[in-house]
Amino acid sequence: MAIVVNLDVMLARRKMRSKELAERIGITEQNVSLLKSGKVKGIRFDTLERICVALDCQPGDILEFVPDSLQTKPASA
Repeated sequence: MAIVVNLDVMLARRKMRSKELAERIGITEQNVSLLKSGKVKGIRFDTLERICVALDCQPGDILEFVPDSLQTKPASA
């Protein structure tokens, strides 16, 4: 996957548990867990905004683009 979710890193930096984040932003702990594991296909901007407010961070602190190994290899001639 080219988009990596670093939510667990931000939670650790802020010394916050998933349960506390879930309560602050109004989603279930299960959904926070799915976000942390990257097992979601998307995230609503309002949810991302609430996460950023709760963790005092930017979206780029949570989401990172990492090219797949196939995307980084030069094309063969």
